[in-house]
Amino acid sequence: MEWEHLFDDLEGQLAAEWESERAALDAESERLRISKVTLHDRLRVMSAHDSRMVLELGGGQRWDAVLRAIGADWVGVSAGGDPRLRIAPLTAIESIAVDHGTLLGSLAPDPPDGGLRGRMTLGFVLRDLARRRVPVTVGRRSGDPLHGTIDRAGADHLDLAVHDPHEARRVRSVRGFRSIPFTALGWVRLEDASGVV
Repeated sequence: MEWEHLFDDLEGQLAAEWESERAALDAESERLRISKVTLHDRLRVMSAHDSRMVLELGGGQRWDAVLRAIGADWVGVSAGGDPRLRIAPLTAIESIAVDHGTLLGSLAPDPPDGGLRGRMTLGFVLRDLARRRVPVTVGRRSGDPLHGTIDRAGADHLDLAVHDPHEARRVRSVRGFRSIPFTALGWVRLEDASGVV
């Protein structure tokens, strides 16, 4: 009888050790998987659920926002009850505040495929806005926002024809032109709802 207890004890200890080792390996595997997750991956998961968040951008700007779209290097949000879409380069975002459930859920093992929109770069979107002549307000990382129409967008900058809000881009209404590097962009707000990305 004592031998049976001894073997039962040994089997129990061995099973516990194997279970402990398996749990440690699973935990290490999960840590390794999470180490490869990008902010872009997490935002793709959040965008599938129109997640509410607080975006903190350079210059102390804070937006209570709903994530509407994500591209290759930008996010599209509606903020503060304003239905106009705002596009912010990922590099302009200083922090994102979400509830704990959304934060944990964004670590999903298989983020949804972003499709064509997920591959669109900021330059691609700005070139489309220029092509369609959508009026915009451009928030720069420093300096006051500028209102106008994007005339063209290059590889790393845009040319903005500056004019008053609610005026069409006409030669007589343009007050000047600005070339703005993408690195200086804090956000771009579409002033025309038909310009939705």
